[in-house]
Order: sequence, then structure tokens, then C-alpha cells
Amino acid sequence: MAQYQQIDGTLLNQDHVKVYRETDGEVGYLWNGVPILLLTTTGRKSGERRTTPLIFARDGDDYLVVASQGGAPTHPNWYLNLLADPRAEIQVKAEHITVTGRAATEAERPRLWDVVRGPWPNYDVYQERTDRVIPVVVLSPAGGGADA
Repeated sequence: MAQYQQIDGTLLNQDHVKVYRETDGEVGYLWNGVPILLLTTTGRKSGERRTTPLIFARDGDDYLVVASQGGAPTHPNWYLNLLADPRAEIQVKAEHITVTGRAATEAERPRLWDVVRGPWPNYDVYQERTDRVIPVVVLSPAGGGADA
């Protein structure tokens, strides 16, 4: 893997996805000390598969990601795609997992927010930047769970 430099700084989007896939996450799984997964959704307008690198946390068998977009006033496209079609795939290191995505309920969001901001406290800063409630997204493995 010497041909790749470790990915630091800003998430590199499609470059990050490419290197993560080519190295089965050996490069790109850790970014600024936090774990990254690749989320692949189906475009709600195009029908094309789209992949996004995202910080994640775990809650039991579920994977948690945050639709923060850095505190932008609008939801990220990957989240809108999941709302339209909750079936998706994640890659965690070399493992590919079929998941179903959903926004955390209002009742469960405070607990899950604490889980996700543990590794990435900047989510609190992002929430302060926007009037929208930033969704915590629960990605549940199809068939009852998987280990990363």
C-alpha cells in the first residue's frame, strides 16, 4: 500500500472512495482518528448508485451515520436518497454489508447523538450552524447483523 498516502484533512469524496475500495479500507478507514465507512445509495432521481465516505459509530449491530453536511441548511443527497429508497450497502474495511437505513426517531435521537458525537464532537458545532435538526441515521444490517 506504499503507493497511497494516508488520507487526512478533508474527506476526499470520490478519491477517498476509490482508495478505500482499492485497499479494502487499509487506506481511508481511519480519517483524522475516526472510522469511515462507504455508504452506497440509489439516486432518487437518476437511479444510479452513489457512494459517500462517512464517519460512523456503532450501536449494537447497527451502524450510525450523521446527515450533517457540516451544518449546511439542507440535508445531504445521500440522506435524501435513503429516504426515497432505504435499501443500501455499506463497506467497512473489506466487508460489504446490505443495510436498511432510517432516521432515528425523536425519542431515540438524543441517546444516539451522544453515541455519534463521542468520536466526532464537531457534530455539536455543525448542529449550531443550522436551524434544521441534523438526522442520525441508523443503518441496520439485513438479516440481523454483522461484525466489522
